[in-house]
Amino acid sequence: MTGRLLRSYRRLRLGTRLALGLGVLALVVFAVVGTSLTTYMRDYLSNQLDDQLGLAQVAQSKNVAETGTLQGKKYWGWYYAVYDVSGGAAVLRKPEETGDLPKDIAPLTSLARAQESTDTETVRTATLTGDGDYRLRACEVKPGVVLVSGAPMADIDDTVRRLITVQVIAFGLALLALVVFGRRLLRRGLNPLSDMASTAHGITSHDLTESAARLPLRADKRGGGPEIEELRLAFNTMLEHIDDSLAVRAEAEQRLRRFVADASHELRTPLMSVRGYADLFQYAAANAPEERDRHLARLRAEAARMGVLLDDLLLLARLDAAEVEAPLRMQDADLVELVGEAAAAFRASHPDRPLTVTSGPAALRLRVDPHRVRQVLDNLLTNAAVHTPAGTRVSVAVALERDTAVVRVEDAGPGIPPADRERVFDRFYRVDKARSRDRGGSGLGLAVAGSLICAHGGTIELDSEPGSTVFTVTLPLRGGARES
Repeated sequence: MTGRLLRSYRRLRLGTRLALGLGVLALVVFAVVGTSLTTYMRDYLSNQLDDQLGLAQVAQSKNVAETGTLQGKKYWGWYYAVYDVSGGAAVLRKPEETGDLPKDIAPLTSLARAQESTDTETVRTATLTGDGDYRLRACEVKPGVVLVSGAPMADIDDTVRRLITVQVIAFGLALLALVVFGRRLLRRGLNPLSDMASTAHGITSHDLTESAARLPLRADKRGGGPEIEELRLAFNTMLEHIDDSLAVRAEAEQRLRRFVADASHELRTPLMSVRGYADLFQYAAANAPEERDRHLARLRAEAARMGVLLDDLLLLARLDAAEVEAPLRMQDADLVELVGEAAAAFRASHPDRPLTVTSGPAALRLRVDPHRVRQVLDNLLTNAAVHTPAGTRVSVAVALERDTAVVRVEDAGPGIPPADRERVFDRFYRVDKARSRDRGGSGLGLAVAGSLICAHGGTIELDSEPGSTVFTVTLPLRGGARES
């Protein structure tokens, strides 16, 4: 039975459970208050009755002392008895009227004997057979003579019963009002929680597996107090975080799809070329032996191009998983020397573009992967040559600024349009969509450069306008840099 009640209680809504809890607490409070008030009232009325008995016995005692009997000054419904006491025995004097004594006089006689052994008045409550509860008081009239008076407590009991009845009705109505109206107030105060629950249920109806999935729902209902406001803020913040995460995931999926599509397209071109030149090589081997070497050279060139593309893709994949497999081999290297080597290679391969090298320090040693830093410099210089017309000036500058080493590669070409600046570091992205792949590359050069510099803990930034395009590379000194 108890287990069934507990299960039923747990199935109740929170507002109802809180209202019932408040009702139980209020019931306990009402019981304590009612008991205290009833006890105080009974004691107060009993003390009042004791005072009346005392005042009545003062006048009655004088009468008994003078006449030997009780005459006059009697209260209706009270009992009176005069005893002669000596040696522990109490002898009842004949009453003036038969109605002065109850049928059961044993409690009065017992109180008279008890009064003999004390110097003060004796008061007690006794139950008289056939009459109910009486308040008895005994006082010594003179040595050996004791007056015992008894007043009924029926009025006190009736008053207390009425008080209890009033309390039960008043407290019951108050308890009912507290539970009913308290439940309504609690439900109104807990409505924001229901709103959050509805929002959560609404989210479950959304298909979050879609790439464009968003969470437009929010808990917007106000009220409920500071605690509910804090919960609502945390709930909405969590939804914002989930929404942002979904957006990032969707963007990553879109980028992955574009990457796979672009990679497939980039690899298909050299593969088709290899297949075509292989067929030509087979034909030439059978019908035109003098063409074999030319077709074989083309086969090798396409294979080498595909190998470079695959190497770049593999490098990017390893950089993306740097926490698992670090693709860098760090060692001390002179950045100025690496820039000089890259400049010499650029002059040899692009003699039609004048190159200027500006170096602040004579040497700048850093803890880097020299092969990868050289690859970044070659990519930036090659990018300047590929996307500018012949005769365009190119410059490279090395400097030490605060705690970083800075390399700036600048060309005086036409610049990069504003719409393309934010995407130049994306994989397979080309500013000039019409440029052929033989001249424009695969679109991985800047993506590789950005990932390599990021793996070194540095940054690469672009600043472009007509007549000036600047790539700024910063590398941290990391305490191992030495300037000389």
